[in-house]
Amino acid sequence: MSGFLRNLSTNEQIGLLFVFLFGLLAIASVAMLLLSLRERRQHDVLDDSQHQRRRDDRQLLRVSWIMATVFWVGWAAGAEVATVLFGLMSFFALREFISLSPTRRSDHRSLVLAFFVVLPLQYLLVWRGHYNLFTVFIPVYVFLALPVVSALGNEPQRFLERNAKLQWGIMVCVYGLSHVPALMVLNFPRFAGRNAFLVFFLVLVVQTCMLVQHLVARRLQAPVAPDISASFHWRSWAAGLAAGGLLGALLAGFTPFVPGQALGMALIACASGSLGHLVMKAIKRDRGVTHWGGGRSVTGASGLLDRLDALCFAAPVFFHSVRWYFNL
Repeated sequence: MSGFLRNLSTNEQIGLLFVFLFGLLAIASVAMLLLSLRERRQHDVLDDSQHQRRRDDRQLLRVSWIMATVFWVGWAAGAEVATVLFGLMSFFALREFISLSPTRRSDHRSLVLAFFVVLPLQYLLVWRGHYNLFTVFIPVYVFLALPVVSALGNEPQRFLERNAKLQWGIMVCVYGLSHVPALMVLNFPRFAGRNAFLVFFLVLVVQTCMLVQHLVARRLQAPVAPDISASFHWRSWAAGLAAGGLLGALLAGFTPFVPGQALGMALIACASGSLGHLVMKAIKRDRGVTHWGGGRSVTGASGLLDRLDALCFAAPVFFHSVRWYFNL
């Protein structure tokens, strides 16, 4: 299988990948429609939890279509446009995060700095391929500069808490997500022009892990941290890792990895992404919401950050694992 995929031309690999991706989404959409029609025909009465589950499934499917389309446009338009698209996604994700974190008037300068200076500069560094700078720009320079700007606002009340919230939002929504397009500027020998396949690999294995974990958890009881997540069980987590790892091994032919390496990298991405998703759920519970955007997302996706949070944690871990292992 891996050898067959490697023998295909780049265009043939692209076509096969998108046929696979959009084919799965089409099958899921048809299945969702048939299920809805059957429930209406049989006059099934659903309780509140079942209605919420159906809404979550529809939202997940809708956002999956949006993300797949974004990746297709990004591939067709080139790495530069893909970087801009991920920059926009970071902007909306950070906006959702900040909308649930109370700010004061004195924080406005820090917010302007975060949205209109830090975010574009981070993606500009990614675009230009400055590895050594974009990996430390936010956790070193920005994290030291933001409290200074905030202190100049002359507002000491809850100073530490306010700055920690903004720094955490930038770390997850900007720093973490910016490592996705950064995969396209890695210099793999004999893999020139195909780095976007690494983006597809990362997104597909992480989303598969999260989907399988969510579905398996529906049949289990006694979650590990019930006050934070009803879908995190050790068995559902292991099932998600297994599914993501297996898919990664099957997709090895699209990547510079051999199947064993693809399996290992997929497991690293899935583990970091799923545990990061648990952390983001803890933050949501602290804010008293079930969805980022409170069901009225500024992106129109009923919580874009809900669909990206695992990727925000998985991307930097995956990026640096790949770069370290292959000495790039």
